[in-house]
Amino acid sequence: MTHLYQQFWTNQIITGQIAKKLGFSGCFWFRSAIETNMAFVTIAAYQFAHLDQLPEKKVRLKELCFSLGLKGTLLIASEGMNCFLAGERENILQLKGFFEEELGLRRLNYKEHFCDSSPFTRMLVKVKKEIISMGDASISPEVLTASSIAPQELKAWLDQNRDIILLDTRNTYEIKCGTFEKAIHLGINSFREITAAAKQLPKELKKKTIVMFCTGGIRCEKASAYFMKIGFESVYQLEGGILKYFKECNNAHYQGNCFVFDWRLALNSHFESRARTLEEPVNAGRHFSL
Repeated sequence: MTHLYQQFWTNQIITGQIAKKLGFSGCFWFRSAIETNMAFVTIAAYQFAHLDQLPEKKVRLKELCFSLGLKGTLLIASEGMNCFLAGERENILQLKGFFEEELGLRRLNYKEHFCDSSPFTRMLVKVKKEIISMGDASISPEVLTASSIAPQELKAWLDQNRDIILLDTRNTYEIKCGTFEKAIHLGINSFREITAAAKQLPKELKKKTIVMFCTGGIRCEKASAYFMKIGFESVYQLEGGILKYFKECNNAHYQGNCFVFDWRLALNSHFESRARTLEEPVNAGRHFSL
């Protein structure tokens, strides 16, 4: 995700111009996403697992997604799959069956919410080197990653004011939209920068308990593995990321909204679009160096 992309959508969607041009008036603009009478389901899911014959899988996935009328982005790599998709409920169920039976992806943890039309405008299926780019081929979350902490357990820790470091692994422009209270970030503009930023952290932090979080969990799978690789002794990752935390804990200990990579730009804890609030950034945590 480049700054140009983010700036374009910020400038265009907030004014409502793109929404009108692309027919977004039917989507849940400032409406609750959890409405069971809505026909469309939006899903986000990933799994780190070895996949082979990628060109052939791409063709089959593309044919299936187009035949089911789905829209969004689906990435496959030798390390696994990552997708953000929307479609009618029955068709999403068919796709889930394909993931499990044909790709062998049986540990996908879906984050779902409902809308009355798709928030995406096209369907893309791509083969990539990584499903989330870090640039370190030695990191394999399928083999080693940090233990997960459930949203309710993290909330309990925060209620108890436990001595932990909450580390936001997202990009700076995402964090400006909202983050956990007392969270610390690395001041990065791309996830590929996280390895260099981690190496600059004070050595004494390696003995602290660190709880990482991101939007849906995928970045923390790799980030936590890297932190463990360079000697951090007590690392956790928030299960399901901010979106799952919103679903289970509302906005407890969280300030602002959650940046998302589609026309909605920002979601509150009720999964309502809050794109306009990007004009009013929150107090976005502390940089580690401060």
